Amino acid sequence: MELGGAGAAAGPGPALGQGGLEALQHTVGSVLASYGWYMLLAVVAVYLLVQKVSRSLAARPSGRHGAAEAAEEPDVVVRRQEALAAARLRMQEELNAQAERYKEKQRQLEEERRRQKIAMWESMQEGKSYKGNLKLNQQEVESGASASAVPKSKPNKKPLRGGGYNPLSGEGGGTCSWRPGRRGPSAGG
Repeated sequence: MELGGAGAAAGPGPALGQGGLEALQHTVGSVLASYGWYMLLAVVAVYLLVQKVSRSLAARPSGRHGAAEAAEEPDVVVRRQEALAAARLRMQEELNAQAERYKEKQRQLEEERRRQKIAMWESMQEGKSYKGNLKLNQQEVESGASASAVPKSKPNKKPLRGGGYNPLSGEGGGTCSWRPGRRGPSAGG
């Protein structure tokens, strides 16, 4: 009574036989039919996870490589800090120059306002109208500004609609005359 002793010694091939292969094929086929899509999604998810982990490991500097850079890094760090300090100094100088120009412009504007006020006061003391004087000053400023700018000529355009057009009146709209419907089924009351 040997239970598979001779068959086990011969190897797995003869023990499986034709019936064993069919059973294995049937089992694998039924598992794939039942869980095939889940297995495919699991394989894709594992593949994407492995790719992401490998990218993150490749992007992270290793400790040995960082230690080698640290030996020559102080020179690079010092140069970088000096360049940064020089750039900050240049930017600060530009900012100071802009602030100085702005202050000068504000002083000039304040001086011009003060002169206009004095001129208005003197014209009022003499009994003249200061508004006319002010208009002349504004015209001089505008003419100075327009002389530097290119004058633009506008052709005479006729209006799109007549002067008597009122969209709320219901007139003049042509064939379109809309009126709201009755408010309800009742005849009034």
